[in-house]
Amino acid sequence: MRSWLQQCPVIAILRGIRPDEAESIVYALEEAGIRIVEVPLNSPDPLQSIATLARVFGDRMLVGAGTLTDGVQVTDVARAGGRLIVTPHADLSIVHAAKESGLIAVPGFFNPTEAFALLKAGADAIKLFPAEVVGPPMLKALRAVLPNDAIVIPVGGIDAGSIPGWKAAGADGFGAGASLYRPGDDAETVRRKAMALLHSARNAPST
Repeated sequence: MRSWLQQCPVIAILRGIRPDEAESIVYALEEAGIRIVEVPLNSPDPLQSIATLARVFGDRMLVGAGTLTDGVQVTDVARAGGRLIVTPHADLSIVHAAKESGLIAVPGFFNPTEAFALLKAGADAIKLFPAEVVGPPMLKALRAVLPNDAIVIPVGGIDAGSIPGWKAAGADGFGAGASLYRPGDDAETVRRKAMALLHSARNAPST
């Protein structure tokens, strides 16, 4: 996961994307520099979108699914060609299922107890969600106690304006949803949004 984030620290969360537009939207994201794409499973026909994106972009982008709520869904995502498993919550069974399938697991957490449990279970990274509720001070405090190599990615309310604060607090990446893509956005709109997010992520000072 770290190598993907080093290529591009912004993760594109395409909630609501349709299969018929997925390829054109992700081409635009690729042109902007995005390398990690998540299709939430509460999108229309998400597995079809994931299968298309894995086939077209899978050799050069990390494509996977978000909003998994059951370990059985891990198998469905793997069969579609997805390699990334993201959850909104701290479900250890989904982490175990993802790792057993050879996939990258990025589960969600909201407190230190969940963070440590997920890392112990083998999570490749942990997702602070909903990040806007706790803010960068939460991450800064966690960094004092989490393992130095723990990868933490805030998700929720992330935009170009908030990225510098999160980066200063120790974020390793940034999950961007509504600030990057909303249903109805065309490819050019998404490309411009992605470029703005990447500019902020790459130019904000680190800790």
